[in-house]
Order: sequence, then structure tokens, then C-alpha cells
Amino acid sequence: MRRIHCVRSLLFAPLLFALVTLAVPAPSFAQFGVSITIAPPMLPVYQQPVIPGNGYLWTPGYWAWNADYNDYYWVPGTWVQPPEVGVLWTPGYWGWGGRAFLWNAGYWGPQIGFYGGVNYGFGYTGFGYQGGRWQNGAFFYNRSVNNVTNVTNITNVYNQSVRNSPGVNNVSYNGGNGGISRQPTSQERAAASGRHIPPTAEQTQQEHAASSNTALRASMNHGKPAIAATARPGVFSGRGVAAARAAAPYHAATPAAARATTARSANPAGGGTRPLVTAHAASSPRSVSRPAATQARSAPRPAATQARTAPRPAPTQPRSAPRPAPTQARSAPRPVATQARSTPRPAGERPKEEARPPR
Repeated sequence: MRRIHCVRSLLFAPLLFALVTLAVPAPSFAQFGVSITIAPPMLPVYQQPVIPGNGYLWTPGYWAWNADYNDYYWVPGTWVQPPEVGVLWTPGYWGWGGRAFLWNAGYWGPQIGFYGGVNYGFGYTGFGYQGGRWQNGAFFYNRSVNNVTNVTNITNVYNQSVRNSPGVNNVSYNGGNGGISRQPTSQERAAASGRHIPPTAEQTQQEHAASSNTALRASMNHGKPAIAATARPGVFSGRGVAAARAAAPYHAATPAAARATTARSANPAGGGTRPLVTAHAASSPRSVSRPAATQARSAPRPAATQARTAPRPAPTQPRSAPRPAPTQARSAPRPVATQARSTPRPAGERPKEEARPPR
């Protein structure tokens, strides 16, 4: 009977998977991922490593979130090979969704989409990409923003000055308090609904290696990671590693302010179709225990105040009630004692003569 039951389960599994697949809607513009209630740190300032060879495209670094230790960590920027000819990389970005910061994953596509207006540098000025272009099946690099000056075997280069948008800074998120207030254009919305290719295996390897590196946590490097960029994905030591030169003022986030949940981005121009970070428990143990402890301490205080004030009127009345009684008791016998002493005196003006017996 057990074998028959196992066979039925195996036959039923593909049917169940098909039903679940049909029940899930097609990927939309929004991104399902991790939502955080604290803003990511500012973007660090670093120098781009030298390109390792022809055909590599630059993918900027970004702050990712790890719910296991409730902290942001820096994923170093790196040179990667695109999945196919003719596609460009749209970076991911953090966006405020009204109640939490939501991560919109990056993607490869024929056009650059919306990435929150974040100035990642090296051609990613917050709008489009000015670091290079595809031409006749080859990628031409703009040497004004890419470090390809020391490479002699790369001849498909050009020089074009890049102007940043007014008010561009190193803020790493869109919307919310202090965030970038830029909205997607119609062209960027069209790119978001076009054909997307998820991050390559090398990009996933870069993020995975960064998540397990303690030095890349924001609480450890205070927004200035020692490994800000790498020449090749997954290689965090050696000649091609660039450290951060500067960082904006870093404000550490308390664990109680973090909340990792599976949420949907409210930004209709959100990026990829794959969450780069896996969602975990709804909240950390520290964030749950702190509000409970605060209520436990504040609750008994009113009760203790009433307990002390309630018995005070009771002892005041018993003490005041017996006081009139002893006053009357003492005042009542005084006239009696006065009369007892005053009564024999008038009758005995000659007490000695009357008291003597007759002789």
C-alpha cells in the first residue's frame, strides 16, 4: 500500500505544479523581494578598476540587505560579460513604497530602464547610460567615464564628456525622507515592460560572496567598505580590488527598526523579475521584544499609583474619629471632681469642733 501511495503522489505532483504555475500571474513591472523600514547608506566613492579585457561591461556596486543579521552589506561593482550581444545593464535600486524600502532588481535588456535616479557613477548618472554603446556587434567604451586608458588591445573607444543631472548626489534610494524624487519617463516605462534577462551567474556569485564577507557589512565599515569594486566577479583580493576613498556620514540603524518581509514594489517601473535577496522571517527577535518590554514596564505603574493613594483616606478617618471621644471623657469628670471638693467646705467651717467627741 505504501508503494501505491508513493506512485500516486509522484503522478499527482506534475499536475499540482501545473495548477500552481497557472495560478501565478505573469511577471509585472513590480518586483517581489525584501522590504526594509530603514534607508540604505549613502553610496561610497571609489575608483573603477581597470577593465580586464575587451567585451566586459561595468555593473556598479550597490547596498543589499541580509535578513539573517539584519544589516545592509555592500556588493562591490565589477566588470562582467553580458549574457548576449546588444544588451545593457539596468542597475537595481531601493525605492520607498509608502511603508518600507523595496528592492527593485536589475536586469539586462536592449534599453536602459528606470533605476531610481540613483547616480551610480561611471556612466550611470541617474538617467540612461553614457558609459558606452553597441555598434556593429561590438561595444564601444567611453573613456571619459571608464577605466580603459591603460589597455592597449581595446581600440573600440571614444571620448565624450558626461554631465550629471542637477542636484545629483550619492543618495542610494528613491523616494521617502531624503530620497531622490525622480519619476520614470515614458521611455523608461517602456523599457521596464520590454524583454528582460536576469543577472548572470557571475553577478549572482558576486552578491553571494559579498553577503558572507563580514567586512562588507554596513555596521562594520560604516559606509566605507574596503572592497568597493573588483576587476572580476568573486575575486575580493589582489591587484584588481579598489577600496572606497570616501563615504557620506553614516548613521547606524538599530535592529528594532528593521523588518524584512515579502512585499511588492509600489513603483510601476520597477526592474527585474527575480528577487536578488531572499525574504526571511517577518521581524527580528530584538524588534519584537523591545516593544513588549516597554509595555510591561509602563502598565504596572498606574496600578501601583492607585494602590498607594487608595488606602490613605482610610487611615485618616479612623485617627480623626477617636479624638473627640477622649476629649469629652476628660471634660465630663472635671465638674464632678470640682463639686465633690466644693461641697464639704461650706458645711465644715469649723471642722475641728464638730469632729471632736463630747467630753
